[in-house]
Amino acid sequence: MSGSNSSVPGSARVEPLQFAVHTLPAVETPAAQRTRLGRLKMLLLMAVCAAPVVASYFTYFVIRPEGRSNYAQLIEPQRALPAALPLSDLEGRPVQADSLKGQWLLLIVGSGSCDSDCERRLYLQRQLREMLGKERDRVDKVWLVTDDAPLQPALRDALAQSPAMRVLRVPHAALAQWLAPAPGESLDRHLYIVDPLGHWMMRAPVDPDPPKLKRDLEKLLRASASWDRPGR
Repeated sequence: MSGSNSSVPGSARVEPLQFAVHTLPAVETPAAQRTRLGRLKMLLLMAVCAAPVVASYFTYFVIRPEGRSNYAQLIEPQRALPAALPLSDLEGRPVQADSLKGQWLLLIVGSGSCDSDCERRLYLQRQLREMLGKERDRVDKVWLVTDDAPLQPALRDALAQSPAMRVLRVPHAALAQWLAPAPGESLDRHLYIVDPLGHWMMRAPVDPDPPKLKRDLEKLLRASASWDRPGR
């Protein structure tokens, strides 16, 4: 029929062509490849360097043989040395807190006037280090003075004798953000043990037994022997 819209028998309907758009994979530039590889190498190097430290601490603090005990109190979790701890030398010059890192520290706290109890702690600190024999060069003595009281000339001269004591001033309130005494005691009644990474990790009892405290120190030095060496 003239004008009919009927399709011709047998003819196929033609559909319009459609195109699918796919996202092409991103191409990494040489510069991006170098950056990624550099980061991976840095992470691997950090892991290798940290492995001995982690292993020795894991052995000492996690894998605990039956019957093993500490005389000094183990601080858990350990407290890292604050980078902003306001230290100064006896002449008032500022001292970076990180300069304390690199050695085991036998650390005492007190007034610059140093009474008889303070003198006993200074003597104990010296004797403990000497009792360690050939390992003593891995340990430094530090006295943190928490006031502006001047040191007596005779005491100052004695502390300068080899091996010299490192004497630094620090405000008591700032130091109390890092170190803490046992309940009912004051900050200046203890001897504190700090590892070469700057972590406060042990607190000796008031009026400690030197041989027992020495055994704790020897255990710590043995546990860190694979990565810690004398000198900063």
